[in-house]
Amino acid sequence: MNRKKHSFPPVIGENPKILILGSMPGEESLRQQQYYAFPQNAFWKIMGELFGFSREIPYVERLKILKKNGIALWDSLASCRREGSLDTKITNPVPNDILTLVKKNPSIRKILCNGSASWNFLKRYNSAVFDLSVEIKKLPSTSPAAAALSYERKLAEYRDQINLPQASV
Repeated sequence: MNRKKHSFPPVIGENPKILILGSMPGEESLRQQQYYAFPQNAFWKIMGELFGFSREIPYVERLKILKKNGIALWDSLASCRREGSLDTKITNPVPNDILTLVKKNPSIRKILCNGSASWNFLKRYNSAVFDLSVEIKKLPSTSPAAAALSYERKLAEYRDQINLPQASV
């Protein structure tokens, strides 16, 4: 069934430094109403390793740690139609207003796109963001569908980009 799906509100604390953008939550994330809820998605494993927490701690606690460390989460798309969870199946995309979010949060200095779909949607629908003095990088998708890169390589690329002075739990 190709029904309309909606993203979540942004997760954003005080003075965020980095915005990590997904494309659109997958089926398990939508079911649980949590970013990156699919157990095989490496996102929380990577964040846990970078910020010193177990991916098994409650979701709200994981979000608190990200916010405390200047990390915000959102998606390039507000809604779309899609059967299943694959980004390649997205039709009728409607973008989130990334430009306004970044302008309202001038402490954001970097946008990290979690995968090519996020990057492509950002460029297509929010190209004005590229005119701001914000660094924008495309990182490998943490999705298990992006199996071409090893977990270690994904972790290394995220570690290189999330170069905060000191992570705190």
